[in-house]
Amino acid sequence: MNRSVIAGTDGSPAASDAVLWAAREAVLRARPLRIVHVREQWAGDVPVHTMKNYRDPEAKHCGAMLADAAEAARASAPGLEVTTALVDGDLVQRLLEESEAADQLVIGSRGQGGFAGLLLGSVGMGVAGHAGCPVVVVRGDSATRHGRIVVGVDGSEGAEAALAHAFAEAEIRGAVLHAVHAWQPPGLSTPAVESGSMGEGIGAERSAFLRRVLAPWRERFPRATVTESVVCGHPAGALRDASTEADMVVVGSRGHGLIASAVFGSVSHGVLHHAHCPVAVVRPKGPAPEPA
Repeated sequence: MNRSVIAGTDGSPAASDAVLWAAREAVLRARPLRIVHVREQWAGDVPVHTMKNYRDPEAKHCGAMLADAAEAARASAPGLEVTTALVDGDLVQRLLEESEAADQLVIGSRGQGGFAGLLLGSVGMGVAGHAGCPVVVVRGDSATRHGRIVVGVDGSEGAEAALAHAFAEAEIRGAVLHAVHAWQPPGLSTPAVESGSMGEGIGAERSAFLRRVLAPWRERFPRATVTESVVCGHPAGALRDASTEADMVVVGSRGHGLIASAVFGSVSHGVLHHAHCPVAVVRPKGPAPEPA
């Protein structure tokens, strides 16, 4: 199956940026692009099937929005196969359904209506944590290329999935892979302790850990250029800083420390809200965990 790159849109500037980024990704992967708008039915609305005529003006507006998005995608990537879809229903559920047959799902970092919640609460957590494909959140036009993919590593199953995706992304782009492992000092430590022998010892241990985690991936991707960073500090800050000269930051959707928080807590907001480049959230293969 030639899985599509799917871009969710609501007509907002952020969504338009995501569509253009998705178009470039589709060309890179030799995939078709499918642009989707989910028309939600809010509490109190009359069911769509019983008010077809009433909904027609809205349908025309949504259709025009999708047509504009498709035109922009084709203009940015001539020859790209582009299709559009207007679907009704719950935003999260419909995006999750779309993700099951997708190469990746691309959304903007801000939006209108339901899409505005994609990074601001349970909607975003539901999509990123349970999608059937990687979810990429795009901030800005992201057209500048740095030739670097950043991945967060903590040794968990989620981080392994992130590493697999990050190495593949680096390979397809011919980019350098930059692996970041952040560790936080004991709760009662002081700056002097962190920079002294204890800190040096922990840093050396963490560096050895990162090398062990990366070893099998280096063997699997022998042509990959890999750099490593072991950072004493908050993982969100470490990834944010690394994102300033990156084309993408990749995090896993489950794990401990960095990765567990990367979708379900404060680190999620730190990375997704403040990264300077697109963020890809990848969950391990297998059955999706039940939403909380």
